[in-house]
Amino acid sequence: MDNYNFDTLSEAVNTLTQQGYKEDFEAKDDCIKALYSKKEYQPNELIILASYRFEGMTNPSDQATVFAIRAKDGTHGTLVMSNSADHNQNVDLIQKIPCQEK
Repeated sequence: MDNYNFDTLSEAVNTLTQQGYKEDFEAKDDCIKALYSKKEYQPNELIILASYRFEGMTNPSDQATVFAIRAKDGTHGTLVMSNSADHNQNVDLIQKIPCQEK
């Protein structure tokens, strides 16, 4: 995967979508769900290819991370995790997704 230097979260998501990361993943209570295809994955069925971290322009605590993910079935997508206390992602499940070795 190419190394990108994105200025904004939306730039990262838009570029990754153009690169073929079409699916949106979300970490639910017991699985990582692909929101378009409705497929459900366990962390060992996915791999994080890259991650990009962003801080809010006005409030440094408004941080988010975009993960570029590939599933074993060939599905590519992104998962956006806010680092604020108000996010609804299962962080423990996300942390179990293995990262691609460089």
